[in-house]
Amino acid sequence: MADQRHRGFYSSFQYVTLIGGQICALVVLLLLQKVFLSTEEIRAWGWRIPFFIGALLAVIALIMRRNLHETEAFEAAQKTASRTSSLRALMKYPREVMLVVGLTAGGTAAFYTYTTYMQKFLKLSVGLTDDQTTLVTISSLVFGIILQPIYGAISDRIGRKWLLIAFGVCGVLFTIPLLTTLQAAKGPIESFLLIAAAWMIVSGYTSINAVVKAELFPTRIRAIGVGLPYALTVSIFGGTADSVALSLKSLGHEEWFYYYLTGMIGISLIVYVFMRDTKADSAMHRHE
Repeated sequence: MADQRHRGFYSSFQYVTLIGGQICALVVLLLLQKVFLSTEEIRAWGWRIPFFIGALLAVIALIMRRNLHETEAFEAAQKTASRTSSLRALMKYPREVMLVVGLTAGGTAAFYTYTTYMQKFLKLSVGLTDDQTTLVTISSLVFGIILQPIYGAISDRIGRKWLLIAFGVCGVLFTIPLLTTLQAAKGPIESFLLIAAAWMIVSGYTSINAVVKAELFPTRIRAIGVGLPYALTVSIFGGTADSVALSLKSLGHEEWFYYYLTGMIGISLIVYVFMRDTKADSAMHRHE
């Protein structure tokens, strides 16, 4: 929906909502733990409450989306659309599909490391209390939210590619030192500062993740072109970050996960270096 000059800024709010959802989940958990239910009640049946809330919100989202107006680019693309199925049309863009996989792999692994897994890391590895873990997690997520539109606006000025490369280079150089130092952190303030530093790196990916992928494909197949490879990559490399980290920790080699994450970011960095800058060469207005 955004105009071309501010597309990076507005699309950065995708991860504002993603991070905001995690904050909402933590708030719900805190309210259940501290106000409404006992630990035993949460374990017995209370854990279902957040899923029920999520189901209601899904219905609301469906209603909202049904009433949205289509973009001008979509309407223009519909006039020239052929009868070829979207999936078959997507086969004409194997390079773009692989670009989505490559540029997502490292970023999604880093994002889930510093969000979902970080709660367990602060508790099990750093040794913070439950309340300290929750406070540090919420504070760092709020900091991450603030960074998204700032980085998105920067991409509108300097291009997407340089932000991605900055994330890749800093991720390769600083992931191991950051996580190693965080593991030895002395308290919640030091932990927060280190995670905030990580967010300043990861936001180079998260803030423009949506717009870069959207600008890779013509409008008619943009949804499936972005959605299919992105969903598979997030499931494989993002959704498994917890499991990989905890498995290596159980083997007594938690630090191996630091190298795994660095390697994933390094693979994506190679993609960033050789891909085009989608701000300068966007396919969003190419209609078949």
